[in-house]
Amino acid sequence: MNIHSIPAPPTPWSQKLIEPTIDPSVYIHPLTNVIGDVRIGAQVHIAPGVSIRADEGMPFHIGDNVNIQDGAVIHGLEQGRITGDDGNPYSVWISDNASITHMALIHGPAYIGNGCFIGFRSTVFNARVGDGCIVMSHVLIENVEIPAGKYVASGSAITHQQQADRLPNVQTADSSFARHVVSINQKLRQGYLCAEDDICIAVIRNEPNGHSNLLQQNGSRDGHPRSTRLNSEALDWVRKIMSRGLYIGVERADSRRFRANSWLDCATIRTSDEVEAIATLEQLLQEHPYQYIRLFSIKPITRQRGSALVVQSPQD
Repeated sequence: MNIHSIPAPPTPWSQKLIEPTIDPSVYIHPLTNVIGDVRIGAQVHIAPGVSIRADEGMPFHIGDNVNIQDGAVIHGLEQGRITGDDGNPYSVWISDNASITHMALIHGPAYIGNGCFIGFRSTVFNARVGDGCIVMSHVLIENVEIPAGKYVASGSAITHQQQADRLPNVQTADSSFARHVVSINQKLRQGYLCAEDDICIAVIRNEPNGHSNLLQQNGSRDGHPRSTRLNSEALDWVRKIMSRGLYIGVERADSRRFRANSWLDCATIRTSDEVEAIATLEQLLQEHPYQYIRLFSIKPITRQRGSALVVQSPQD
């Protein structure tokens, strides 16, 4: 994933040079910049020309399954924070399943709720937009809190709380459209990741040695996905964990840390797509070829750890 991801510069208000934290399943176009303490969750798609700049206001949270489209800008003031869903202060919080569409501006302090749709060239500044809101094109939302499930028509300027409180409710068709945008961007994310993967491209071209070998219907004799790095025990373990609806945590350790049982977090795989999960694991194994890699199950709600399996060692 060729992206411009750099730490924030040293400033009077921050000397820590914190770099972005990006889940391995994310696709970020190489013409996008991600700067500073930006925490990006799983299965996020970020299109070309986006600027996500946590060098003044910070940190930023971008939740799972979010899409941020061409030309959008996310920035924040040095002063002023909102409270995220985890109870901590943030300059910008964008919840899961949100769509930040073309040329939108999210300027902290700002909160975007779960499943929100922020339309073309709309601006959210010093405001909270509740879960499930639909904000259409060329809208200004400033100094207010939009209740959950509200519809903001194109061209509106919502700058007083009374205006926000009088907004109409979102209709079923609007919510369906917002969900459709999320699903389309998930397909785009998968496609862009595939385009960077020679094995995945081989499948599309019907060439040998492609990911089609991961699927039973394309030649697996033992009924399990094939893999160049994961053995049959590891594949069985992954399939069992995913069938239970659990996440897969990934840890790594060099020989010294392995002996001390002091593992480093590597990734959390939350997808329900078996092929995608295995492809992500393959990528992680390739990135850390001379280290121990351990997988463990995670309960999605309680985050409780379960069974674990070492799938790679340096001698492998």
